[in-house]
Amino acid sequence: MVDLERIKAETVAYFRALDENATLRHHFRHADEEGDLWYIEAVRDRGELVAIKQAELTSAGRLHRYSWEHLGDERGGLTDQAIDPEEDLLEIIPTEEFQQVWTQ
Repeated sequence: MVDLERIKAETVAYFRALDENATLRHHFRHADEEGDLWYIEAVRDRGELVAIKQAELTSAGRLHRYSWEHLGDERGGLTDQAIDPEEDLLEIIPTEEFQQVWTQ
């Protein structure tokens, strides 16, 4: 039997450690086909870029935030897949732009 609480606790601990110990952060933006904007903060882990914060700003102006503090909800969640800026069509953005969206 799968222990979902243990898996969630381990997932939270993993993303929290990445966030708290990061020395270099990368910031990206992506527009999807529905007109929503996605903002991503990522760090390197074992040679891959891992999203540690992700914000979706919908075309209706709603903001959804995902991180180790809130992994997901009925709308979506923090990706658990490594990201590739070129393959995922991500635009590099300044830290300040990410922070402005994240803190609104």
